[in-house]
This record gives sequence, C-alpha cells and structure tokens, in this order.
Amino acid sequence: MPRYFAYAAWLALCAFAARAQTAPDPFTAINALQGPERTERLLEGAKKEGGLTLYSSATLEDMNIYIAAFEKKYGLKARLWRGNSEGILQRAISEARAGRVELDLVETGGSALEALHREAILQPINAPVFADLAPQALTPHRGWTATRIQIQPNGYNVNLVKREDLPKSWEDLLDPKWKGKLAVEIDDSHWWGPMVEIMGEERGIRLFRDIVAKNGVSVRKGHSLLGSLTASGEVPLALGIYQYRYAQMKAAGAPVDYFYLPPVMAHGVGAGVSRKAPHPYSAALFYDFLLTDGQKLLVENHATPSNIKVKPLPPGLNFVDFGKVLDGGDKWEKLFRDVFFGRAR
Repeated sequence: MPRYFAYAAWLALCAFAARAQTAPDPFTAINALQGPERTERLLEGAKKEGGLTLYSSATLEDMNIYIAAFEKKYGLKARLWRGNSEGILQRAISEARAGRVELDLVETGGSALEALHREAILQPINAPVFADLAPQALTPHRGWTATRIQIQPNGYNVNLVKREDLPKSWEDLLDPKWKGKLAVEIDDSHWWGPMVEIMGEERGIRLFRDIVAKNGVSVRKGHSLLGSLTASGEVPLALGIYQYRYAQMKAAGAPVDYFYLPPVMAHGVGAGVSRKAPHPYSAALFYDFLLTDGQKLLVENHATPSNIKVKPLPPGLNFVDFGKVLDGGDKWEKLFRDVFFGRAR
C-alpha cells in the first residue's frame, strides 16, 4: 500500500509539472486579440481576476479621474499605489527580485519606464490602437507606450511679466532685467541635456552658465511646487515647466501662462504592463483604456494626448530619447547640477 501511494504521488507531481510547463502565457493570447473581440475578451478575463493594482507618479487628483472612469465603465476595481518615478522604479525592481510581484500596470515618466524595460520587468504589448498614436509615442520594443506627451515650454506670472516683454530667445535671458527672477526644477536634466545638444553642446552649456552667472537661477524641487511658486509670484519666470500644469492653473484662474523658446522639448509619459502581472487581463484592459477613452479625459484635463486622432500634436516638438538618455549615464545630470547648482541662488 505505501508503494501505491508513493507511486500515485509521483504521478500527480509529474502531471502538475507537465501542466506548469505547458501553461499558456496569457500575453500570447492577449497580444493576438484584435477588433471588438479584444475588449470583450479582456473584460471577460478581467472579471475573473477582480481588478488590478497600478503604480503611478501622477498626482492623485489627475490619476483618480482615469481610475473613476475605468471603474464606472467596466465595474472593476483599480487599486492605486502612488509614488515618484524613482520610488516606483525601486519598488518594482525590489518586487521582481524578491519574486513577490504586486504590480499589474505602471504609469510614470519615460525614463523610469525605459529603465523598467531594461530590467525585463515590462511585458511587450501589441494593441490595435497603436495605429492612432503619434509615432514618437511608440517604443521599438513595445515594452511601454506614451499615453500622453509632456511638453516643456516656459511659464510666467502674468502680473509680474508682460507678454510683450517675454524673451524671444534663450540669449535674451542674459538681459539684467531677469536678475533674480528665474527658476528651474531640480531634476530637469532630461529636458535640459537633449535641448542643449540640439543647440550645440558647447554653445548651449556656455550660454546657460552665463545666464546663471549674470542673473541667477533658483532651483526648486518638483514641477507642482514650481507652478505654485509662479502663481504666487515668488518665481516670476520658470524654465522648462510642464505645460499641462500651467494650463490647468490658468483655467482655474491663477495668474500664469506659458510661452515657447526653440528648441521646444517634449517627452513621453506612459504606461507599461508587468511581465509577471497577477492580473494580466485587467492590466491590458486598463492599458487599452488609457490609450482610448483616457485620451479624451487627458484633453479635458488640459494634457496632451498621444492619440493624434483625438488631438494632433503641436508642430515643432523635439522629443527626448530616453534610451539615449540612459545610455549616456549621468553625464547630463552632472552637467545640469554643475551649471545650475554651482551658481544658483
């Protein structure tokens, strides 16, 4: 009798191992879905999973708009963990290395998403909606996709700076009238570095060194804070701001506006699905939602969608290549800190 039970246990173990080896990858099926059937099948699978967990660096106010609309449309619960891009990157990597993944979908800046792709944490996704997106929104590896385009012009307080007095070029910021009136965000090397490359590295670095030396540029932590300080008048003119944030404040009655100085930089803020997502169908459904229904919500919230059928992109944008940024290491971060921190006040 003991031999019989041992043999039965061995057969059961072999059967389990065989099933584990032949278990289909859910993303193979998900990526093959096309047309109306895609949403139907994703929703069918998502209802069995009971919702998803997403990590986002967007403000709670902004992200809750999309979560509420998703939950209302599909009757699924989206659980949110919010942190900055660096915190999300560290948490996702720690989970993956520990083998205890909670993450289904991540929504954050392109630099962190590209890093997550390189850590093999994100699952390449193919979706029919890709045909409607701006080419710059798509990554070659499809590990993540830009859901919105972050345009970075310059912002100002309309009570302190008249529009006719705004600089027409970066060189105009050498004028003494800007002394003590300029500010920049502390971690904006990913905006500044690629822009300086377009300007000509040697010329661009020298120009900004001169601007800082002659007129000073205060360094502030966080684009939201920089916007608030511009609205309050503490920062009359802010460099490399997030356009959507100033558009939101302006619509709410704050005394702010924005203007462009070429070259105008933009970068993708996007979403990626975890390769080990506990709820893969829910994750893919939310991913598709961000690139379809969510695009209209972006416009209503004064952001720039990546779906050009919803709203075309402004002309003349220069896009940051985050793969190139990561390959360049910390070169631009060091230069940014040297130029702005060394003489910033």
